[in-house]
Amino acid sequence: MYFKELELVNFRNYENLKIGFHEKVNIFLGENAQGKTNLLEALYIMSLGKSFRTPRDNDMIRFGTDFARIRTVSEKGGEDLSVEIGLIRNRKSLKIDGVKKKKISDLLEHIYIVIFSPDDLRIVKDEPEKRRRFIDRELCQLSPVYYDDLLRYRKALNQRNFLLREERPAESLLEIWDEEIASYGSRIIMRRGAFAERLKTISRRIHKELTEGREELDLFYEPDIPFAGDTAGQKREFLRILEENRQRDLARRTTLRGPHRDDLGMKIGGIDVRKYGSQGQQRTSALSLKLAELTLIEEETGEKPVLLLDDVLSELDRTRQRQLITSFGGVQIFITATELDRGIVSRLKDYAVFCVKQGKVKKQDCTGCGDVADHEKNGRVQA
Repeated sequence: MYFKELELVNFRNYENLKIGFHEKVNIFLGENAQGKTNLLEALYIMSLGKSFRTPRDNDMIRFGTDFARIRTVSEKGGEDLSVEIGLIRNRKSLKIDGVKKKKISDLLEHIYIVIFSPDDLRIVKDEPEKRRRFIDRELCQLSPVYYDDLLRYRKALNQRNFLLREERPAESLLEIWDEEIASYGSRIIMRRGAFAERLKTISRRIHKELTEGREELDLFYEPDIPFAGDTAGQKREFLRILEENRQRDLARRTTLRGPHRDDLGMKIGGIDVRKYGSQGQQRTSALSLKLAELTLIEEETGEKPVLLLDDVLSELDRTRQRQLITSFGGVQIFITATELDRGIVSRLKDYAVFCVKQGKVKKQDCTGCGDVADHEKNGRVQA
C-alpha cells in the first residue's frame, strides 16, 4: 500500500493543504519549525487514530480555530482507500470511504505505518516505558483485540489506583478491580510474549547483517508477572500476586505489579545493551528493531507498511544512513530533513522532493536533475 494524497485543514500550522505523493520516496526539506514533522504526524494518525507526539488531540488543532481535518487517499490492493479524521475540541470523528465509523479502533488493520524518529534511536537506553510503547504501538496496529484489551486495562488500572488513594479503600471494590486488570492484563502479557519471540528472530538476523556478523543481538520479553503457560494460568498468577502485594499497594497508594511494569531485554555477547552497550551498539540495536518492525508487519498482514523517517538520518553516521536507506524494497518512504548527504541521495532512484517553509509545501521538479541539491534555500544537500 502507499499514500497517494494528503489533505489538511487547520492541522497544526497548516490552514489548508492538499498534496500528492510519489509512491516510492518523498523527501521534505526545510529548516526546523517549518512544519515537516507535522506532515508525518498527519500520516501517522491514519494508522492508530492518534499522534506519536502528543496524547492530546487538541494540540493538533491550529491555534485560533475550533476544528481540524485530516484526509488521505491511499492505494491498497489495487483500490483507493479514503480515510478522514475530524478533530473537534475534545471529540474525534472517523470516516472510511465516506462511511462514518463509531469507534477509532475501526481504523485499525487498514493502514500500517512504521515511524522512526530520533526518540526511537534512544529506545534501547531510555526507560522501560519507551520499550513498552514500542511493543504496544505495533501490536495495536496488528490487532484491534489487543488495542481494546490495552485500553480496558489502562482504564481498570486507573480506577484501582484511584481507589487505592482513598483513605480507607473497600476490600470488596479492590477485588473487583483486581479481577478486571488480571483479565485484560493476562491477555496483554501473552500477546506481548508471542510478539517478542517473533521480533527476536527477525531482529537477530537483521542485526547480524548490519554488523557483518560481528555481533549477535539477543532480545527477550521481561514480564513483571511471570509467565504461566496459558491465559487462564496467567490470570490466576496475576491475581495471586495482586493479593500478595495488596498491603504494599495500599501503603504506596498505587498498583506496583502488572504489565505496566514490563520491559524488553536486549543483550549482545551476554552484556545488557540497555545499560552497558556503547552508543554505536545501542543505535544499531534500535535500527534492528525498527527494520524488524517492517518485516514483521509484512509477514503478519501481507501488506508493506509505510515508513516515516522523521529527521532521523541526521542522528546516524553515514554508514548507518546508507544501511537504513538501502534496507527497503517496495516500501513507500517519507523523509524529513534540513539537509541530505549526496551519497545517500544518489542511492535513491524514484523520489519526489518537497520544500517546506512556514506551513507551505512546494513540490520541486526533479526531472533529469539526478539529486535534490539546491532546490530551495530552506532545503539543501551536503557534498
